[in-house]
Amino acid sequence: MGIGWAKIGDLSKYSNREEVRADLLHFYPDGSKSQSNNSLCLWQFSHEMKSGDIVIAKRGTSEYVGYGIVTSGYYRDEARADSKHLRKVDWKKRGAWEETVMDRTVMKTLTDITKYPEYVDRLKRVIGIEQAATVDVQKIEYYWLNANPKYWKIDDFQVGDEQSYTTHNEKGNIQNSLEYKKNIILQGPPGVGKTFMAKRLAYLAMESKDSTKIEMIQFHQSYSYEDFIQGYRPKDDGGFRLDNGVFYRFCRRAQADPENKYFFIIDEINRGNLSKIFGELMLLIEADKRGAENAVVLTYSQSNENKFYIPNNVYIIGTMNTADRSLASVDYALRRRFAFINVAPSFNEKFKKELLDKGVDEGIIDQIVLKMESLNSEISKDLSLGKGFRVGHSYFCNVPKGTGDTLW
Repeated sequence: MGIGWAKIGDLSKYSNREEVRADLLHFYPDGSKSQSNNSLCLWQFSHEMKSGDIVIAKRGTSEYVGYGIVTSGYYRDEARADSKHLRKVDWKKRGAWEETVMDRTVMKTLTDITKYPEYVDRLKRVIGIEQAATVDVQKIEYYWLNANPKYWKIDDFQVGDEQSYTTHNEKGNIQNSLEYKKNIILQGPPGVGKTFMAKRLAYLAMESKDSTKIEMIQFHQSYSYEDFIQGYRPKDDGGFRLDNGVFYRFCRRAQADPENKYFFIIDEINRGNLSKIFGELMLLIEADKRGAENAVVLTYSQSNENKFYIPNNVYIIGTMNTADRSLASVDYALRRRFAFINVAPSFNEKFKKELLDKGVDEGIIDQIVLKMESLNSEISKDLSLGKGFRVGHSYFCNVPKGTGDTLW
């Protein structure tokens, strides 16, 4: 098993945790302000963990993917591209187990859970952890390790059945806009892969395909502040209770895990009444209004001390269908708070390669490209339609691999 922070050198040379924290602050100035959790993680991994300890690999907040027994001391491998800090583990079980009874757990990379015996006992039962009879169980420590499902880089942006055919430079520009504004809207005609692209942008920014840090909703005409932020809901006994909405809960999760980036995707963002849905948070979504110092009292707050803020590690990605006439009514209200990214139909060489890989005849592909480019050109010139009504490439991409000849 391995963990990151490759800029930190051989951990065995550090004499205390404070030295590790000082180097983290030096080499990763854009990370956590205190680097307290990260320094504890690295110190425990290199100095406190020992052979015979049990490591439980988890993904997200409730899924466990296996367990193993540590079989070596700490070592560093400079030949590895990432996760250079290592220990050997005899993995006993691999799979997927979900603990729905347990409270949602933190997203820290490595956590010593020995001091929570009830938690450990539940995990033993859920995963089926067995101990060797020869091992002194009193000396075994239990850790969980957050499993990184897949390291993502910019070239992984185009993965899947439905492609977003953007160039390397275009992807980089979108990344920069997202990091600078923290809020972007992908706008374009139907079928250009806006929603698909939104998730891939999140994976790219996180450098892992981790859906636990992504929340996705779709706005509609009836969507309200109470659904999104907070409001009163009827109870079974006839009374009312104050419930938190999906964005409120999402921000609280992100506040508890400042080391990681969280992405809130709003599909069809222009279909909702944005000033009604966001309320006082319309101010807080701006990049320079994030953080606890900008906390405000919410509409339904029962105390002035109970304030709310959007943390710096929350990013909002919206999608807009430019063929939707409701776009005009919200565009100006959002322009200052969001960076707008145009996503166009792309019947290009990458599109052709995608269909070729799925077995579609090259002649048919050429006809699709010729006809669709001609059609989209006419739509663009039509004064009652325009570019926003063009036909996207993804309508032709949902072909199961190897079935192209039979389907076309």
